[in-house]
Amino acid sequence: MISKKPYLLRANYQWIVDSGYTPYLLVKASFPGVNVPEEFVRDGKIVLDISSTACRGLDISAEAIHFSARFSGTLWQIVLPLGSIQAIYAKENSQGETFQVEKIVEPKQSPEKTVKKPFLTVIHNEKQ
Repeated sequence: MISKKPYLLRANYQWIVDSGYTPYLLVKASFPGVNVPEEFVRDGKIVLDISSTACRGLDISAEAIHFSARFSGTLWQIVLPLGSIQAIYAKENSQGETFQVEKIVEPKQSPEKTVKKPFLTVIHNEKQ
């Protein structure tokens, strides 16, 4: 079954914007694949304004949120895997939705399989 998270993020984003408020994201910055300016990370988290005046090219896909934004005059290409999103909410009244940060599951290392090498056995026929 596909995740509901991208649908919930898009719906909450639209609801916040339609209400005339500013959509913010709370993100776990240490999550693998997150690309944000480290100097704005506090306690392992970053809060990002994703309004149309603060970012460009906002794309909420099934895997991640992508957009570009300026931080202290420097343009950044922001990448936020959906597993890193902790909340989307309106700046003005804090209404929105929270999410569990997904745990990173390391792929299990399969034990080395011992491969038996093929071998031949010579059988002598005594009746020759």
